[in-house]
Amino acid sequence: MRTLNRTIVPMALMGLALGACERPPVDSVQQGYRGVGSVHVDNPRRLAVEVEAVAAALPDLPPPNDFTNAPPAPAGTFQNVQVLNHLSEIEFNRTMAALTAWVAQNVPDDWPAEQRGCNYCHVVHDGVADFASDDIYTKVVSRRMLQMTQTINSQFANHVTDAGVTCYTCHMGAPVPQNIWFYTDVNQPLRHYLDRDDIRVQSNVALTSESTNRSSIKQTEYTYALMLNMSEALGVNCTYCHNSARWSSWEDSSPQRLTALRGIRMVRHTNMEYLVPLQPEWPDNRLGPMGDGPKMSCATCHNGLWAPQYAAPAAKATGWPAMYPPSAGFVPPAPVGDTTAAGTMGDGQ
Repeated sequence: MRTLNRTIVPMALMGLALGACERPPVDSVQQGYRGVGSVHVDNPRRLAVEVEAVAAALPDLPPPNDFTNAPPAPAGTFQNVQVLNHLSEIEFNRTMAALTAWVAQNVPDDWPAEQRGCNYCHVVHDGVADFASDDIYTKVVSRRMLQMTQTINSQFANHVTDAGVTCYTCHMGAPVPQNIWFYTDVNQPLRHYLDRDDIRVQSNVALTSESTNRSSIKQTEYTYALMLNMSEALGVNCTYCHNSARWSSWEDSSPQRLTALRGIRMVRHTNMEYLVPLQPEWPDNRLGPMGDGPKMSCATCHNGLWAPQYAAPAAKATGWPAMYPPSAGFVPPAPVGDTTAAGTMGDGQ
């Protein structure tokens, strides 16, 4: 019996250890210098299932057509249009249908009918939609979010690439994105996504001072917590961006570190220029425990993936001029399918 136990226990422990590992094959991509752990590892079986699930969840929307890049609708076609007045009438209606799918498709089951679909942003009076009205906060917020998306696609293309982003990138069909954050305390690490710029621990100089070297256990915990948040936001490890032999060296880091820096600058800009100024518009049920409105981080777009929706075709490839400012000179893909459209919604953004 004693000999049997000596055999069973090690085998059981080995089984537990192997159960925590990925069975082959596993793909790895060299991100930086050899020997410093700059390797991104993926399981192709699991990755294929996840990519398929992401693609299946994408809304089925009308493709670009001959009117996607047509001249703007004549003056007087719509009322109170402030952001999307560079679109043709048909493209405007196509965009309104897309916004509904991107933001208001997956609403809670207990929501009343008057808050679903187009009515999520548009007011209904006595059963009649008043598309021009700004009396509902979601209309005001969505207009500002469209401006934010246009800014991201035009001014931060070095991060979002030529593909661009849409409302779906963050919302994924839901009225509220999954990964937003609120204030907790003044030393909250997520404040780096807003207005704190004191992330560095390793100093470039030897002498210790308040301004040049803030190396301490407290500062290290702050930086470590922020780095973990970024790592989890993209579903990668630290060496996706850093060289494990020289963490602070930009010259020895992978190209992904520069991409990440551009992303952080983008998040800080969008929070300070678009989300924080919306504070007066949020109702009480949209505020955090300290009374502030929602803010974004890396996870808001990435949702745990190294690229949002695994780099599925977005604003540019699927032809959405509404996601770019008029000055961007957006050129959509070639028209596909039926180019006809019916009806007008009267107003939008």
